[in-house]
Amino acid sequence: MRYLRMPGRFQQYRPRKVRLERFPPQEPFELPWIAMVTPSYQQASYLERTLRSVLDQNYPRLRYAVQDGGSKDGSAELIERYAARLATHESAPDGGQAAAIVRGFTKVSGDIMAWLNADDLLMPGALAFVGHYFATHPEVDVIYGHRVVIDERDREIGRWALPPHDPEFLRWCDYVPQETLFWRRSAWERCGGLDVNFQFALDWDFLLRLQDTGARVERVPYFLGMFRIHAEQKTSAAYTETGFPEISAIRRRIHGDHYTRAELDRHIWACRWEGAKLGVLLRFGIRR
Repeated sequence: MRYLRMPGRFQQYRPRKVRLERFPPQEPFELPWIAMVTPSYQQASYLERTLRSVLDQNYPRLRYAVQDGGSKDGSAELIERYAARLATHESAPDGGQAAAIVRGFTKVSGDIMAWLNADDLLMPGALAFVGHYFATHPEVDVIYGHRVVIDERDREIGRWALPPHDPEFLRWCDYVPQETLFWRRSAWERCGGLDVNFQFALDWDFLLRLQDTGARVERVPYFLGMFRIHAEQKTSAAYTETGFPEISAIRRRIHGDHYTRAELDRHIWACRWEGAKLGVLLRFGIRR
């Protein structure tokens, strides 16, 4: 399915140089403050690239916090080198990823919020686009975009084209690329923020609660972030032990125990197929 770029698949083609996004020109506008948090633990191999993907965008109203869980791999020393460019940073034991993110957000203010994991990257130019979008779309509470998949060496190995937001799709599958997700602080406060009891499906649970509180969610037709695939990542290592039980619990919360595997598969493949069709259009420069 290389041509269709099917969402849900990571390795889709041989490694290549990342094709950067071309964002539309932004007219001068008063930009909002963006509060960002990077939770990190033992990710020194990738952390500097993550930090620079945010800081080197030179967004003029950024408050960026790095919350490290007490890593012993040199992460604290690396973070210290960037201290002057950060709003705040800390390296100390925490209660896991969700707890670290919540802790980071208590230290940085901003009208728009997002977190970026310590092995992922922002697309160059994404912050300017996001800031301008929220400034010019006051009716929108949450946005996310398409995803580029990269390997350990920052080479592109796949792309996910996401369909326009569908609340029903979201009730069945965790398909939103977290590294592309941004939201208003007012929406965060209405839904109560992250549930620190989740270690894997925290972003899906958060999005569902945002949606349930009436937040307007939009998928924008641009690649906002890059999701890294590597052997040590939590997404690969913890799915069976933690991820699957959490995802199953969320589905039971929404649908009870009465849905069938066929019903679940139907919704998942409908979402993937819509994204695949958009992937074809994107190859011809058509954004929808």
